[in-house]
Order: sequence, then structure tokens, then C-alpha cells
Amino acid sequence: MDKTPPELHPFCMSLCGATHVVQWGGSDVYKVGGKVFAIAVTGPDNDVRVTFKASETSFEMLKGEPGMRSAPYLASRGFTWLQWFDERTLDAPALRDYVRQSHAMVMAGLSKKKRLALQAPPLPE
Repeated sequence: MDKTPPELHPFCMSLCGATHVVQWGGSDVYKVGGKVFAIAVTGPDNDVRVTFKASETSFEMLKGEPGMRSAPYLASRGFTWLQWFDERTLDAPALRDYVRQSHAMVMAGLSKKKRLALQAPPLPE
């Protein structure tokens, strides 16, 4: 993830219960409770794209702004996912805020039992 916005990987991994896998042809996929909250991929021009879940309001406000678009595949299925591809609309701190909100929305959609398990401190061995 050389070209990702500064600190994206450590930031995503700092969120409660976050996990990371590489899948879908080399995409860095961040999940909580087994559900995706962010995807970072390097495009054909070595540009980085970050996909995240957004509220309906944020989706409507940002989907046509410079450096943003409806996320390919996800938005076409009716989901409110955005893809960031440069800092014209969102700088790195703003992008992290939206990724944090995406994590919170995905976490809120998990069962209560799963949320509680993710928030519990690990047991000592």
C-alpha cells in the first residue's frame, strides 16, 4: 500500500475489531465482524482508490464531487458506497473520518452479541 493516503493501513487497523485481508486481485480489504468497511486498491495508473460505506446523505452529497464517485459494483447494486481517488474533495483527515463512519455503520449492523464480543478486551492467556 505504498500509494495509499498517509497512515490509512494503521488507521484502519486501529479501529475496534478491524481485520485486514488481501483479496479480489490484490485489494486491501478491511473488515469488522467479517463485514467490509473499507477497500484500498492501486489502479492501473498506480493511483490509489479507497472505497467506503457512506450515509445516504453523504453519498448524495459526494458521489459527483471531484475526486469521488459511486463505488463500482457496490453502488450499482443500490448500496451507498463511495470511492475516493484523489484529494480534490476529501483530504487525508477527512477521508479517515469517512472511513471511521463506515466502520461505525458496519459495526452497528452486526448482531449485539458480535458487537459485544468485538468490544471485549482479549482474555489473558
